[in-house]
Amino acid sequence: MLSPKKFKHRKQHKGRIHGNAKGGSQLAYGAYGLKAQSPDRVTARQIEAARRAITRHIKRQGKVWIRIFPDVPVTSKPLEVRQGKGKGSPEYWACRVKPGRIMFELDGVPQDVAREALALAAMKLPVRTKFVSRIGAGEAA
Repeated sequence: MLSPKKFKHRKQHKGRIHGNAKGGSQLAYGAYGLKAQSPDRVTARQIEAARRAITRHIKRQGKVWIRIFPDVPVTSKPLEVRQGKGKGSPEYWACRVKPGRIMFELDGVPQDVAREALALAAMKLPVRTKFVSRIGAGEAA
């Protein structure tokens, strides 16, 4: 699973996810992509589950790019522990995803296969998504 090698602070504030994606909203590598339509935190496990769903469906043909990285530590306190006594310990890593962000890109497969693979990946993610493609990408594959 994805996680940072080094990090400056062990714990972070939760924060809120405002507005639309500032960058990463255009296809950069592949011909097809999965674009987020709603804001949410995507965990490292969800990213890995989506990646596995894509690679299984395309039968390891083509190439997959993951455009998001889980760099936010999410903490939680153990069950049945009273409030107070400080912040909980880091449990998992997540990525803040804003609307408009391209999360996965795909190339080297036909459009119908790519659409189905990214639809399977979208089922593993907590955000609403949209299938996007380059102009003229359908004819090349």
